Amino acid sequence: MKTAERIADAARDILVSEGADAVTMRRVADVVGVTAMAIYKHYPNRQALLDAVVDRAFKRIAEGWGTRIQDGDWESRVFGLMDDFLDFALGTPHLYTFLMTDRRERARRFPDDFEGRGSPAFAPVVALVDEGMRLGLLRADDPLEVALVLTSSTQGLVHLYIGGRIGLPEDAFRELCRRTGRRTLDGIRA
Repeated sequence: MKTAERIADAARDILVSEGADAVTMRRVADVVGVTAMAIYKHYPNRQALLDAVVDRAFKRIAEGWGTRIQDGDWESRVFGLMDDFLDFALGTPHLYTFLMTDRRERARRFPDDFEGRGSPAFAPVVALVDEGMRLGLLRADDPLEVALVLTSSTQGLVHLYIGGRIGLPEDAFRELCRRTGRRTLDGIRA
């Protein structure tokens, strides 16, 4: 593995376990076994390093999302994506928060950065919504905005859960998300 990749992986590991504030050049250097100055050969500053972590994380997310139920019916694939999202958000809450809620200069912005599959994490949802509309399962509408409607309630519930505002065990929380997702689907069906 190249040094730049080892550095980015170490930064990601720190971020996952402790949050973005814990990611410092010195801390990453200690983990990788190089000097802090050596990191600057690969990343000009902490922000560039964190940007690399973001890019790599979204690439990994995009590679894995939607693979859980590839050949199932349309609704099963929708809930498979929800399960993928919940696995990610609940399994790596610091990374989830950094990618999805923390203010970042290079963060994608809706709608412009989401059009044309601009968001690797959101694109599979938009594709499924578009498919649902073509199949007559969902009312014809703007697929990008309907995908936002479909995902917003689950994302909001995740924020509340991670913030300790929902006092359910994880399995009960996942069921709450599924029920909420079903209610949302019922509201946008054809």
